[in-house]
Amino acid sequence: MGPEWIVVGIIAVAVLFGAKKIPDIARNVGRAQGEFKKGMREGAVEDTTQATPPAPTPPAAAEPPKPAEQPPAP
Repeated sequence: MGPEWIVVGIIAVAVLFGAKKIPDIARNVGRAQGEFKKGMREGAVEDTTQATPPAPTPPAAAEPPKPAEQPPAP
């Protein structure tokens, strides 16, 4: 994608939304990005503060399973 497509995109946005709405849209995108980054930082802090308990070990098998009985041959 070349620079000409970026110019075309900017013109299309200006035509679709009008010059008055573009600053509002940019402001909302910036706020959303800030909230996303804030959530990522808070999530990373929660992950490091909460220690996960070790996984329980399964009980050892007392005896190996017996083979299925086969009916006698006729």
